[in-house]
Amino acid sequence: MLEIALCSLFTIVPDYLYRRYAQGKQIGREITLYSVWFELRWGITTCLMLAVLLITIIFYYHPSSTSVTPFFRTVPILPETNGRVSEIFVSWRDEVKQGERIFKLDSSKQEADLEVAKRRIEEVNAAMVMAEADIAAAEGQIQQAKGAYQQALDELATKEELRLRNADVVAVREIERLKNIVDGRKGAVVAAEAANQAAATRISTLLPAQKASADAALQQAQVDLDKTTVYAGVSGRVEQFILRVGDIVNPFMRPAGILIPEEAGRKQLQAGFGQIEAQVMKVGMAAEATCVSKPLTIIPMVVTGVQDYIASGQIRAGEQLIEAKQTTKPGTLLVFLEPLYEDGLDGVTPGSSCIANAYSNNHDRLEKEDLGFFTRLYLHGVDAVGVVHAIILRAQALLLPIKTLVLSGH
Repeated sequence: MLEIALCSLFTIVPDYLYRRYAQGKQIGREITLYSVWFELRWGITTCLMLAVLLITIIFYYHPSSTSVTPFFRTVPILPETNGRVSEIFVSWRDEVKQGERIFKLDSSKQEADLEVAKRRIEEVNAAMVMAEADIAAAEGQIQQAKGAYQQALDELATKEELRLRNADVVAVREIERLKNIVDGRKGAVVAAEAANQAAATRISTLLPAQKASADAALQQAQVDLDKTTVYAGVSGRVEQFILRVGDIVNPFMRPAGILIPEEAGRKQLQAGFGQIEAQVMKVGMAAEATCVSKPLTIIPMVVTGVQDYIASGQIRAGEQLIEAKQTTKPGTLLVFLEPLYEDGLDGVTPGSSCIANAYSNNHDRLEKEDLGFFTRLYLHGVDAVGVVHAIILRAQALLLPIKTLVLSGH
């Protein structure tokens, strides 16, 4: 109606003035309810054509959307494993800080596994002490074997020297026996040294590897134990938290509740504009919004992002081919709006329904580009008619409480 009233000032009013003062026709005599169309046909026709053109220009270059909402996400409260609830640290709608405990699952098995892992480390430490004792014992056996080996060598050398001096003093059998004893004690030395090396290898390689495995098992047991306690990943408010001690919680099927982050839905608005406005919507455009949860208020906004794809065109692989006619409802162009001033969305409830306008601005183009007269005139006109849409938005903000409280029937 505002567009028609504006256009009538340039069409119907001049036509009437011409009929009244140039032709002398008066309302109620020549211009009546039955002859108004014939008398003012040029003005009425031109008014309708100009109004359609004006509405098209306004809604194209200064798009409006009623699909505007401060979307927010929720964080499901889920453990990383199945279990039965043993302790609860918060209640319904409690405020929690990041890292604060929410609830705890029964951890008897995890605590037992942790204790087993600790005992395994103690066993490895004890084995290291025993291995050091084995090394000391092996070193003593080496000294003992070397002494016996040296003694056998000395005795063999003495017998051989006596035989060289007098063959009848020492029998050949005795010399062979002593040589066998020397060979045996030499083997005992090698065996003692091998035992010492095995003990050293065990304490330097095997036992550290076992201790590392035991430490890893202890860390894994500690991680499993920590998983039984659920912490808040972000600061926010707990909602729909009806968990009770003894409940079974499944991370895939049964969450314990939801956590709404503090800043959820309080930083920006998401608006769905028509696809025809994809060439007009640009980052940096000025915008305005009014929301049901904050009536009679116009919030200055700015376009900070334009999604360069339409959600309705999304497909998912399946066993059937895609039929284009199945997408009967055209999608919208998702645009992100942020308040021009800090705390501009204070008082707007996340998830609230809003109305938003975006305004084209050709000031930079008019300043920097060499344009023709009619082009410049047209762009000036486009920027000027944006005020019509601004007036319409303010009228909607004024009528919104009446429409919601009175005309909706609630």
